[in-house]
Amino acid sequence: MNNTIRILEKEFVTFISYIEIEKVVDRLACQLNNDFRNDEVLFIGILNGSFMFIADLFKRLNIKCRITFLKLASYLGTESTGKVQTLIGINEDIRGKIVVVIEDIVDSGVTLEKIIEQLVPYEPAMIKIVTLLLKPGAYKKKIKLDYVGMEIPDNFIVGYGLDYDGFGRNYEDIYVVKQ
Repeated sequence: MNNTIRILEKEFVTFISYIEIEKVVDRLACQLNNDFRNDEVLFIGILNGSFMFIADLFKRLNIKCRITFLKLASYLGTESTGKVQTLIGINEDIRGKIVVVIEDIVDSGVTLEKIIEQLVPYEPAMIKIVTLLLKPGAYKKKIKLDYVGMEIPDNFIVGYGLDYDGFGRNYEDIYVVKQ
């Protein structure tokens, strides 16, 4: 495991190893497999940051399920802009279906709120949320998070799909800015 990486002008140190991530993904997959063992589920993966998490999680599911993707953007550099743009929208019929949204990280909840606002008019039977990471210190919304992998401090992180200005997604570990 590489302890320090450099992305653009910033140095990052290892924060969560891939071994720890795998354990969290295993636990979440077990919960989903158990909770939806008798159901058909449509997973909606939120791109770009969650692509590694989605791939690892989806390989561990043994339930009747499909997946589609939604892409939104709210970050510029290391700061959330507070504005969410829809870049790729829903093209599935989700009326009456069980929908599970897969997020990489929930911090303020602004992006998640926008996702829910976009899904509700399609009239799914239910919407559940799974996130690998939650920053409870930054979370400002009331949306229930049904499956949370782990809670982390309100620090900027990269790796395992998460980026800094588009870079750093390729690392299997998660890194935090070096202080």
